[in-house]
Amino acid sequence: MSDCDSEATEARGLFKDWKEREALAESMIPMIGKLNRERNVGVYMYGRNLVNRSVLSIMKAHRFVRQVEENELSEFESFPVLEAICKLELGPVHIDLGTLTNKYMRDDRGLSVDQFVKEELADAEGAGTPLPEPKDVVIYGFGRIGRLVARLLIDKAGSGDVLRLRAIVLRKGKADNDLVKRASLLRRDSVHGAFKGTIRVDEETNTLICNGNEIKVIYANSPQEVDYTAHGIHDAIVVDSTGVWRDEDGLSQHLESKGASKVLLTAPGKGDIKNIVYGINNGDITEQDKILSAASCTTNAIVPVLKAMMDKYGVEHGHVETVHAYTNDQNLIDNYHKGERRGRAAALNMVLTETGAAKAVAKALPELKGKLTGNAIRVPTPNVSMAILNLNLGQETTKDELNEYMRDVALHSPLRQQIDYTNSPEVVSSDFVGSRRACVFDSIATIVDGKNAVLYCWYDNEFGYSCQVVRCLEDMAGVRYKLFPLQD
Repeated sequence: MSDCDSEATEARGLFKDWKEREALAESMIPMIGKLNRERNVGVYMYGRNLVNRSVLSIMKAHRFVRQVEENELSEFESFPVLEAICKLELGPVHIDLGTLTNKYMRDDRGLSVDQFVKEELADAEGAGTPLPEPKDVVIYGFGRIGRLVARLLIDKAGSGDVLRLRAIVLRKGKADNDLVKRASLLRRDSVHGAFKGTIRVDEETNTLICNGNEIKVIYANSPQEVDYTAHGIHDAIVVDSTGVWRDEDGLSQHLESKGASKVLLTAPGKGDIKNIVYGINNGDITEQDKILSAASCTTNAIVPVLKAMMDKYGVEHGHVETVHAYTNDQNLIDNYHKGERRGRAAALNMVLTETGAAKAVAKALPELKGKLTGNAIRVPTPNVSMAILNLNLGQETTKDELNEYMRDVALHSPLRQQIDYTNSPEVVSSDFVGSRRACVFDSIATIVDGKNAVLYCWYDNEFGYSCQVVRCLEDMAGVRYKLFPLQD
């Protein structure tokens, strides 16, 4: 056989393999959908959600595993595991198909796939619903974070999730077709793409019907004007995404509204308000807490990595430099702004400004109080930021050792929902749009010299942060899903 014939045969083999894996991924879609729709089971691939994903998205999620695990993982290995999962009578849980498959591939006891999966998911069978009845949620303010939180809640509602977005509260704009314009902003997003589903506008009742979910749009200038009970909403958690009120006095106004019981702020809280970074100090949330803060996007990005560093090496002191995408707080072109430098055109300048993230770390990790300094540079990109952590550690290490530790943290620790990991030398900021983690650890950029370490952490300051907000929201409502496989 000539070299050309050999290459042609190999090419046919590669394409045949692709088509077979493509067919398996296609077969996975209804299986994953049924698990989610009928049993409220979320299926993931090393933290990447597989529910309502396309064939190619599922295949790319499998491909990602090759970056960060020693084992190869393809649809040929994961499909039988998914089949075994579907045979069980599971309750509402989250299952990481990638982790479970790799665990089976490493198991040397000679168990069948069905036996292994049944054993691993024994605690998931017959699990009850997290709440006896759905919890009402209201979004107050409908800007960047408000709309993304709405998308996430609507997406989750498709599985019969226990959180229901019942209303959106905002100030009415000057246009006669205000509701249509609001719906359009939810439907189309220049950064995050089109809404996944359908949105119907009912102007007579001021209602948006999003994937079958009826969401009341309430126009009000202040919380005191709103009576949620008039719209059938009771005991609701209000997600305040306006940023107008950040202390207890201001946010307490929401509790004066009939039908509202708790408030979650999507900005750093002032005073004695608990600033929660989910995955770190959400254990501090109690039933008695009426007002909580989900902290800032930057605080959520850096605290998990700092916690990991403290646990392994200790942190003596450090500096956090944030390279942050511009926000609505800045001017599009040069104009007056009460803040220093922020009046200059956001899309044309790097703007040096301050950040409270370094000080805010102490609210989630008291051990680091007074040990961090911080600054920020706003840059001409609309989304995805980077935090650069320059740390003096408590003990010496190497780049390879530190990276391997962070890879393990990202894949196998309780922080796997917060920290993602990349070892690609080609990634740039736009590659992380839509990341559901609080941050993505860039291992290629790591610098280590004895006790000194410089760590680079990407984060989608809009969507990744919104995912953290929803996790806090679930915790406030008492919704806690077990993640399988359980950690050893």
